[in-house]
Amino acid sequence: MPKIDRDGVKIHYEVHGSGPTLLLTHGYSSTSAMWKGQIEALSKDHKLVLWDMRGHGQSDYPDDPAAYSEALTVADIAALLDQVGAASAIIGGLSLGGYMSLAFYRAHPERVRALLIIDTGPGFKKDDARDAWNKRAHDTAERYEREGLSVLQTLSRERSSVSHRNASGLAHAARGMLTQRDARVIESLPAIKVPALVIVGADDGPFLAASDYMAVKIPGAQKAIIPAAGHAVNMDQPQAFLEAVLPFLDSLPRHPEGLAAS
Repeated sequence: MPKIDRDGVKIHYEVHGSGPTLLLTHGYSSTSAMWKGQIEALSKDHKLVLWDMRGHGQSDYPDDPAAYSEALTVADIAALLDQVGAASAIIGGLSLGGYMSLAFYRAHPERVRALLIIDTGPGFKKDDARDAWNKRAHDTAERYEREGLSVLQTLSRERSSVSHRNASGLAHAARGMLTQRDARVIESLPAIKVPALVIVGADDGPFLAASDYMAVKIPGAQKAIIPAAGHAVNMDQPQAFLEAVLPFLDSLPRHPEGLAAS
């Protein structure tokens, strides 16, 4: 499987199909394998780019905590687009992957044709809410350090079956990528100028209000609530997920997006 070298950190990615580029990012402690049930449908008319974030799956697990951050994750997405020859792409993800997609738009709006935000929160405007979120992230990191990868077996279905090399990368990612420093992403929502689809599972309680908020704040955003689905909506209800996503993708204008022939 191909990898790109990001200052000594090798990032795993895979490309399926051809057409307009669609890059999807998995959630925290999951991997690119979470999308395997959608590869065939999404790659039929698109160049589907899947990847593993730092400290996850088949990517590297750097020992330096400073190698994990929102800024580096955003830069990894930009490097992946460069690697596959896409000046712009449809950018999307689930949970932390959706948040990083919003952060990528904030940093590189010219490289985003559309946003696909799945079971995601956009961050927090209030310091106390952010502090509570960050405490949970640090508690998660400490639990991985204490208990190792066995923690995954106690979590939701999309994470209990994933494959990681060690728990240290997940601990570093919790502290460096899951935690949030400011309100810049949530405050940037009204400035989004590309089509956006917000998807949430009807049973994903913690993210229902956040999805409502994003659908209101992002100009012209569409929203889909998938019945009988939790946080891993694409795994809980794969057909209903595709029935929400494919019409959205088909509605997007098609235009040349390549940096060069790829």
